[in-house]
Amino acid sequence: MPSGENRNRQFPNKLNTTAIVKLFILHFLSERSCYGNEIIDMIEISLNYSWRPSPGMIYPLLRDMEDNLLIEGWWDEPDKKTKRHYKITDIGIKHYEKLKLLYKPLLDESLRIVDATLKTIYK
Repeated sequence: MPSGENRNRQFPNKLNTTAIVKLFILHFLSERSCYGNEIIDMIEISLNYSWRPSPGMIYPLLRDMEDNLLIEGWWDEPDKKTKRHYKITDIGIKHYEKLKLLYKPLLDESLRIVDATLKTIYK
């Protein structure tokens, strides 16, 4: 490596947990409307029960996505505000399509890194 060149000390992946959860939310809402706890359950099932996002992660993310017009929410019973349903907007669909294109190579790269690590260390 030439002197003065910066070394990348982390894996070359830009994905984090929030990005993955946002992708899941947009995916599920592109299929049908859902409420928050339902989205949590759907993510957990999709990940074969190996991880479950917390309400403390999901609900602020849903609010942020609603503020950014990616999704639209409404109360099941507006007077009680007990269950808020969400659906994806046209802006959200376009954003979801962009994220899918952006994240696919990053997910593939992550898979290659993990696979190579497993093969090398655990043969």
